[in-house]
This record gives sequence, structure tokens and C-alpha cells, in this order.
Amino acid sequence: MLAAMSNVTPPADLTKRPPRSTRARLGGYVLLPRIIDKCRAVLAGTNGEFNYACPLDMEFFEFASVDPEAFKKQVETGLGDTALLEWVRENAGTKRSPHEIHLWSRFMEDRAPSGVEMRDFFNQTHKDNAPGRDDISTWFDWLDLDDYASYGGKV
Repeated sequence: MLAAMSNVTPPADLTKRPPRSTRARLGGYVLLPRIIDKCRAVLAGTNGEFNYACPLDMEFFEFASVDPEAFKKQVETGLGDTALLEWVRENAGTKRSPHEIHLWSRFMEDRAPSGVEMRDFFNQTHKDNAPGRDDISTWFDWLDLDDYASYGGKV
């Protein structure tokens, strides 16, 4: 019965499984579902090695013009994903069109490491976890691979 169900969304236990992929979208935004998973887990103390408001998360918060601490307070109330998306839309300092969100999300999906040190780090992790794969070229590819390998996946 739907009426008997709680509106509070339980946190993910990120010590047992990774948050949603960076590619997962909510309202067209990449990263947002992953950020929600990490925030819920931090609040519950089940975040493992994952951090909320890390540099990648901050890319979303800066684009959406949303304060991460204010967002965290909304997550703490137990809102579901759809309600959190609505809160982002209503509280964004800069209102983004669907077209802008789409372009930003595509840009984020296509980002690759820049700079010699970052490419070395990226390539070493790729080599260690999936040397036979030639489809790991963006940060989102790398994060999906890292999540998979970190939870016992074999490539």
C-alpha cells in the first residue's frame, strides 16, 4: 500500500556497493543521483571511502548554483530524488535551461584527464584494473571502472 509507505528514502550502504554511476541522470543532470547517494550515506555513517562535496560534486554545485550545505540539509529530511531535484530547481542561484543542462552533462561525460600527472594517475589505474580494455578514456569511464574494481569486480 503506497499510503502506508514512508516518504523517507533510506541511505545506501556504500561500504557494500558503490553509489550510482556518474552517468546516471536526474532532471538531465549527470552526477546528481551519485551526489544524493553519497550525501545520504555520509549522513548515515555508511559512506566508506566516499566523500560528499568532493571536487567532482562541487562541479555540479557550481553549475547549478546550489550551496552543498543547504542541499545536505534537504537530504537530511529524507526527501526522495524527485523532491530533491525540485528543491535544486527552486533554489538554484542560476536557473538553467534544459539545453544548458544537457550541454553541461555532455561536457562532463566527455571530460578526460589533462596535465601529465593526472594522465599518469589515470593511465596507471587503467593499467592496474583493466589493461585489456580500450574503452576507458574519460573520467566517467575511469570512475565506473574504479567502482567496479573496488567492489570485487574482475575485468
